[in-house]
This record gives sequence, structure tokens and C-alpha cells, in this order.
Amino acid sequence: MTTTRFAPSPTGRLHVGNVRTALHNWMLAKKAGGKFLLRIDDTDNERSKEEYVIAIREDLAWLGITPDGEERQSQRLDLYEAAFERLKDAGRVYPAYETAQELDLKRKVLLGRGLPPIYDRGALELTEEQRAAKEADGIQPHWRFKLDHGSPITWEDGVRGPQKFDPAQLSDPVIRRADGSWLYMLPSAIDDIDMGVMQVLRGEDHVSNTAVQIQMFEALGSAPPAFAHEALLVGREGKLSKRLGSLGCDAFREKGIEPEAIIALLARLGTSLPVEPIADVNALLETFDLATFGRAPAKFDDAELERINTAIVHQMAFSDVADRLPEGMDEAGWHAVQPNLSTIAEAGEWWRLVTGPIEQPGFSDEDRAYLAQAAQTLSWSDDPWHALTDALKEATGRKGKALFLPLRQALTGMDHGPDMGELLPLIGETEARARLERAAAKS
Repeated sequence: MTTTRFAPSPTGRLHVGNVRTALHNWMLAKKAGGKFLLRIDDTDNERSKEEYVIAIREDLAWLGITPDGEERQSQRLDLYEAAFERLKDAGRVYPAYETAQELDLKRKVLLGRGLPPIYDRGALELTEEQRAAKEADGIQPHWRFKLDHGSPITWEDGVRGPQKFDPAQLSDPVIRRADGSWLYMLPSAIDDIDMGVMQVLRGEDHVSNTAVQIQMFEALGSAPPAFAHEALLVGREGKLSKRLGSLGCDAFREKGIEPEAIIALLARLGTSLPVEPIADVNALLETFDLATFGRAPAKFDDAELERINTAIVHQMAFSDVADRLPEGMDEAGWHAVQPNLSTIAEAGEWWRLVTGPIEQPGFSDEDRAYLAQAAQTLSWSDDPWHALTDALKEATGRKGKALFLPLRQALTGMDHGPDMGELLPLIGETEARARLERAAAKS
């Protein structure tokens, strides 16, 4: 069974990049009839907040991305400790004592010489006496994973194809801070093994991390999962990262964006498939395939999301939205205003055309006389709007804009809006006649 995971850190709200990662891993699992797991990477005690854990769960639920299980790294520390001790006994982790300032200086020296800023493994040259002396001075070590420089690191990436890294060109990664807290990479590999994760789909900014983690899997005696790295999101004008924080589910909800619109856009963003307003997630699952993912940056466009959202709203049945509509709006009212909506929240403004009050414009003497005639002509039937306009056309010779616009303005106070054939029956005969008479008397 294919098992995938989404592993956010609860240090903030989910943003559009996180959502895309979660969605694609969920789709990867569901397409294969497998399991999608949520792992909360909450080992950073200072920055992790419970409110964000709750928000992550709520946002995924709102989007319809339902995990088949959940784990929290803060509850798995014993597992990491045991694995760490095994790696230490095997000589695959080692203590390092450089300060952040010393490491920064080393990097600057290498860059100044035109060399890659790779850690020089200076800590491995320390004797036991030198280490003891540092610790006696109160310097606690951080810990690094020792990469095996013997052979290239290779894997077949699900999006990028064959990958090859020279481990000697990578720094031994820090896996544990001096205070004993964990960094991302080793606990993640330990969890993937323990949780049976078979496929990891994430952003291309993790490619070098994957090379390092593959050796961690091997050092822990486990085959690595299949890896795939998708292109990162960019905006219309370039890099999106500065805006990601403002592109979260809470912001989308506030703007009236439907979860189906977000899913429809992100499911295919960065693939060769067209982005379409497909509200049925099963239809999106049928076409989901890593082979369609491209290498070029995926362009996120707010305007495209709004276009998709509008199209999704136009597809929604009354039963889907009834509990979100203004009081008194029935299915006929929804059907009347739906084509004019870009968000569900706008239904209230259009419904005001039915419930009133409306603000009518001023009319010319000629149009006031015409509206007075309309008030007298109005008779109720199954289709009062067309009965009224047909009678007025025959009686006055008006047609086109001259026939329809004064009536719309008098009845709704607007120059445009929902189909009057659907709207007029909702306004009702008494109110419609009153509005026509009021407009005819307006000076």
C-alpha cells in the first residue's frame, strides 16, 4: 500500500505552498488506494504553537484533505534518541564545537577563495582531550551526521528524473543542537521508516536534503522511500516566497474563495494538464500523474484563482450553499443571482434588489411617463417580465436599451444585474408596481 505524508511545522498558518504539498501527497496516496498521514513536526519548542496545530487540522478539513492517521514528533523523542545512539555507536554521528560565528567565518573564507562553503570536518580532528577541555569550559557540542564519501548518491526522482550527488561536495549536516533539540532531517528519516512512508513528494528546494537523507536511511538499515521534487511556486512577477504568508487558508476564506477552487487550481498547477474549474476531486484524481509535472516554476496567479472560483460558484447547487445564503433566499433566488456572483458572500448584495430598499436614479420626463405607463400595464402571470416588456414594446414602439434599461433601473436601482425574467417574480407584483410608480413620480 502506498503511504505518503505531509509534515508541517506548527510555527504558523498553512500557506498556499504548504497546501499544494499536502494536496499532491494526498492525491498521490488516494490515486494508488493508499494512506495519507499527517505528521506534526513540533520539535522546535520555542516556535511551535498548539494554536497552529489546531489551525493545520482545521484548514486540511476545510479543504477536504483528510489524513488517515496523525503523529506528533514531540511524542516520539525516545525513538529519535535510540536511533541517535545506534548511529553514534556506528561512528555515523559526531560532536562539533564550533560556534555560529566561527562557522560563519569559515564559510566567508571559502567563498572569498571562490570555493563552495562545505564544512571542513574540523571537529573530527579534535582529540578526546581537546573535546574534554572544551566541555570543561562549558562548550556543549552540536552533532553532525557523517556522510560516507565512498560513492555517489543516486536516485530516480519522480519529477526530475535521474539524480546524482557527490557526498564530498555536501556538508555533514547538523542533526542536533547543543541544547539537545533536533533539527529536521534525522527525525524525519526515522519517522518515514517507522511510519512506513513509501513516497515523499516535496519542493525542489529539498533536493540536496534528499541526498543527505538517503544516506541516513541506509545508515539506519532501511531502504529510502521513492522521492519526487516538484517545482516551486512563483508569482506573475517572480518569486512568491515573500507573499506566501498572506496566502493562507484563512485569507482565502476571508476573500470568499471556495476550497474546491483552491483544489482545482493547485491540483494541476505546474503540470502539463489544463487548469479547469473542476469541483469533483475524483475527476482530478483520475488525471493525477507525476509524469505530467514540469520542471519550470509553477506560476500562482490570484486572478486565475478568482476566475476558477467564480466558475466553481456558478456550478454550485442550492443544497450546497443554502446555509450560507441570506435569510429568505430560496432556490429560485439562488438561481436568479448565481450567474452574477464571484463569491457566495455577494449573494446578500444581489438579494437586496429583492428585499430592498433600493436607490433609484433620476429619470427624464419622457422616461417617467414611460414608467407610469409600465406601472399601469404590469399584470401578473407565470412570466410577468416578458409579458410587461412585450406589451410596452407594442404600445410605445421602444426597443433595446430604451425599452429595458429604465425598467431595470426603476425596479432594481441598477444598470445591470440578474436576469429580470427571474428577478421580477421574486420582487412580487405589489412591490414591483410600487417601485415603478415611485420612479415615475421621482423628479
